[in-house]
Amino acid sequence: MAPILDIQNLVKNYGAVEILKNINVAIEPGDFLVLVGPSGCGKSTLLNCIAGLEPISGGTIAIGGRDMTHVSPKDRDIAMVFQSYALYPTMSVAKNITFGMKVRGVDAETQAQKLAEVAKQLQIEALLDRRPGQLSGGQRQRVAMGRALVRDPKLFLFDEPLSNLDAKLRVEMRSEIKKLHQNLGATMVYVTHDQIEAMTLATKIVVLKGGVVQQIGTPAEIYNRPANLFVADFMGSPAMNLIPVKARKNGAGMKIEIARQGAEPLVLHDTRVAELPEDVILGLRPEDIAEAGYRAGENVQTADCLIDMVEPAGADTYVVSHLGGKQVTARLHAETVAAPGQMLGLAFDLGKVSYFAPQTGERLN
Repeated sequence: MAPILDIQNLVKNYGAVEILKNINVAIEPGDFLVLVGPSGCGKSTLLNCIAGLEPISGGTIAIGGRDMTHVSPKDRDIAMVFQSYALYPTMSVAKNITFGMKVRGVDAETQAQKLAEVAKQLQIEALLDRRPGQLSGGQRQRVAMGRALVRDPKLFLFDEPLSNLDAKLRVEMRSEIKKLHQNLGATMVYVTHDQIEAMTLATKIVVLKGGVVQQIGTPAEIYNRPANLFVADFMGSPAMNLIPVKARKNGAGMKIEIARQGAEPLVLHDTRVAELPEDVILGLRPEDIAEAGYRAGENVQTADCLIDMVEPAGADTYVVSHLGGKQVTARLHAETVAAPGQMLGLAFDLGKVSYFAPQTGERLN
């Protein structure tokens, strides 16, 4: 199957400043691609390049097998939902949604039919006669989405559409967008700086930093096998524990030594890796450090650790210990009994460990 969106060697410069560097991304029909990264990493610029709102400095963009590199936005068969909603304040909701069809000369009967379908899907039938000023943020967001949906385009583009909403509404709208994607089978490209949003919505994630693609993969690949220290640190909440350790050869595997203040080093044995440099950064997610006795398996090793801090968080209790000169967070059961200053047996799941080179940040295993 030919990709519905195919970006090859895309470069974007503003004068001498390189904003996007050699971007290569392709997605299949029905994919939900999320562009994620910190502010200023180039994700909105990339979306604007796909939309044709920004000219590119090099490379090509094909949509539906057609080269769109120099085609104007209106002829790219895309629909865009902006962060600001961009609704016409003097028009009713119904007119906002049908305006684009009217401009393109779609007949009145088709307009009415499409409007009715989309209003039902987004549960905004009761709002059609209102003006945008009489709507809440969540309702305006639905109207903006409705206007995009009636287009039935090849690509839907979303630019941080939920960032103006409060936390509870964001979660609700996230579910709406996910449902829409499932029901329509549409292809979507979505920009966010919120990695939870990215993990929840995407079939494929592109992690960007400084205009450079750091990793492309499914949410599971990005989460479980981050390509480098940046991705490991950026994706996941709480973030992955990244601990400087010493690795030494030990039979077929490696002996991992983690320094501790005022105590002997913590020693773990990893039989899955045969070769590591002496200085290495060990990455382990908080949920892969459990209370001793709660998790078993050939890769699980336990050690007593001094607890610095306890953070109850409803369904979980987070405990923080000092290892390798870093604060290390473990995600434990809510009923865990722990207090700062006491020793607690923790079980480390070495089957889930990532190793990174300190100098380059690249993944080693």
